[in-house]
Amino acid sequence: MIEVKGVSLRYPDGTLALKELDLTIKEGELVYITGPSGSGKTSLLKLLMGMEYPTLGSVKVLGQPIVNGEFGGIRNIRKRIGPVFQELKLVPGRNALENVMMGIRFLDFSRREMKENSVVALEKVGLGHKALSPVENLSWGEAQRVAIARAIARKPGLILADEPTGNLDHDNAVNILNILSSFQQQNTSVVITTHATHLIENQRNITIVHMNNGVISVEKRGDGN
Repeated sequence: MIEVKGVSLRYPDGTLALKELDLTIKEGELVYITGPSGSGKTSLLKLLMGMEYPTLGSVKVLGQPIVNGEFGGIRNIRKRIGPVFQELKLVPGRNALENVMMGIRFLDFSRREMKENSVVALEKVGLGHKALSPVENLSWGEAQRVAIARAIARKPGLILADEPTGNLDHDNAVNILNILSSFQQQNTSVVITTHATHLIENQRNITIVHMNNGVISVEKRGDGN
């Protein structure tokens, strides 16, 4: 699913964001990437999205290599990824359903499939009743769920979520993580960056990638049986 081998990432200003990373993420695995600000969490996520390229080493996502200059291959990878960014990028003046549909308009879906997928995605995140609500009328937690619906309407093999619980109260944050983690049951791999480690203290069947100064350590948590 994801293979990161000997990867270092150095930015043009000389900052070494990632240092000799080795990481394997399997199909259906739920992975939390934790660490302080500046530890490399977002850089790793950008690498997996093909928004950055390794200075050294190799990256494969969904069986495809991330290679600088091979934009056709990277576009194909991105079609199979459901991203959830810190900036929700919802379009004001449009309702929740329209926002989800806009997120999949360039994929290989018919207009009918786009609407059906988007309706189902909103129902999965508990917002079927808000499908026709303008997004500016939604709470922050509801808007975050629209962003997640937009990601899952793509029917992705991989979900990448960057700090999806930011700016949410405890109950909404737990709800968002529960929604994202539920896709593990569909053999969808889910990778989530988070500062909120207290929210995952009691979770099982997860992998935690601890990051510090661009270096990782990996903790596997079983079901406790």
